[in-house]
Amino acid sequence: MSKIIILVKDLVKKYGTFQAVKSISFDVFEGEIFGLLGPNGAGKSTTLEIIETLRSKTSGTVTVDGYDLEKDPSAIKKIIGVQLQTSGFYPGLNLIELIKLFGGLYNRSVNPMELLKKVNLEDKAKSKTKELSGGQKQRFSIATTLINQPKIIFLDEPTTGLDPQARRNLWDLIREIRENGTTVIITTHYMDEAEQLCDRIAIMDEGRIIKLDTPEKLIDDLVESGFERPKQMKAANLEDVFIHLTGREMREE
Repeated sequence: MSKIIILVKDLVKKYGTFQAVKSISFDVFEGEIFGLLGPNGAGKSTTLEIIETLRSKTSGTVTVDGYDLEKDPSAIKKIIGVQLQTSGFYPGLNLIELIKLFGGLYNRSVNPMELLKKVNLEDKAKSKTKELSGGQKQRFSIATTLINQPKIIFLDEPTTGLDPQARRNLWDLIREIRENGTTVIITTHYMDEAEQLCDRIAIMDEGRIIKLDTPEKLIDDLVESGFERPKQMKAANLEDVFIHLTGREMREE
C-alpha cells in the first residue's frame, strides 16, 4: 500500500452524556477498499459522517489527503464522493439531467453518457430514477459519487436488497473504481461482501474499534484461537450455486 489518505486520531463524538464514538484511531491507505463494519448503533455511520464533513466532532483529529477537517473542510468536500440515497434525487429529471445538475453543483463539466457507460446504464439515460430496478438505482447512486472525480468515495451498504446477480455486478463495479485509482470506504452488513471486497476491515462495537486487520488475518486469528464451525464448510456456498445455475448476467426488473 502507498500513503495514508485518511488519518483518524482519538476521535470522540458525544450527544449530551451519550458517547457515540469513544476515542477511536485508524488510518486508510490510498487505493484500498476499506470496510467499516459493526452492528446497528456501533458508531460507524457517525464516524463516516464526521469524515465526510456532514457531522461535527466533539474532539480528536481527522486528516483527509493532508487536509485537516477542522481547518479545511471545504477542501475535503472537493476530493470526496458520498453515495446519495436514490430517494433524494429529483423525481422529474432523467439520469442525464440529474448528472448535469450535480455537475453544476460541483462546478464541473461532466459527460453524462461517459459516466453512465462506466456503470452500465447508458441505455437508461432518458429514464427517471423511479423507472430503474434496484440494481440500476444503486449503480446510478454510485455514479453520482464519481461526478467530481474524487480521490475517495464513501459507500453506505451499497448492495442491500439486491439479488445475487446485481450484488456481484456491483462488486465488480466497486473493484473497477478502485483499479482506476479511487480509494473506497464501504459499510456493509454482509460479511461475505466485506471478505470479498475489502483489503482491510475495522470492526466497531459500542463506539470503539475492537479489531482492525485484513479479512484473512482476522479469520486466521479466530481459527488459531481454537474456534471451529459447528458445520463443515464446503468449497462453495448456496449463492455460488444460484449464480452457477442462473448465470452472472444482470436481470433488470
